[in-house]
Amino acid sequence: MNKTRNFYVILVIILNIICDQFSKYEARINIGYYETIELIGKHLILTKIENSGAFLSTGDSLGGSVKFIILSLLPLVALCFGIYYLLIHPYLPRLLAFGISCVIGGGLGNLLDRFLYGSVTDFIHIDFLLFKTGIFNLADVSIMIGMIMILINLYVKRPSPELAEN
Repeated sequence: MNKTRNFYVILVIILNIICDQFSKYEARINIGYYETIELIGKHLILTKIENSGAFLSTGDSLGGSVKFIILSLLPLVALCFGIYYLLIHPYLPRLLAFGISCVIGGGLGNLLDRFLYGSVTDFIHIDFLLFKTGIFNLADVSIMIGMIMILINLYVKRPSPELAEN
């Protein structure tokens, strides 16, 4: 059971990284910087930027070693701890384990960009009525989906231990 579950945890993480890196590779090759490609009118747009900060360019203006520690080293340690936590807690609810795996995969996808290129490639923008985003990538989507799953897990009713024993 543990080996199979851990295999799926690692598989979800790796698939998130692969999808993210493939999409960014395609964006780097096929989209010019600040070029606008309308997929669904002005509602779904591809436009490539490099984000040297974190979410919405947070930390972009930090200096060299502080920026490296806050935007690369600390997230790497947190993501490694997350993998460790998943692997040593085999009885986590599936939704929680899947959500954490998506967050880790997305986080590692963005960290890989930061280590390889010094910035993260973002290229998707949504503007639909009241729903408007910044420019993001598939790693960010993985992180958001994972966080939603984690939050849903917090509110899903599980049988209490007393009921499970009867």
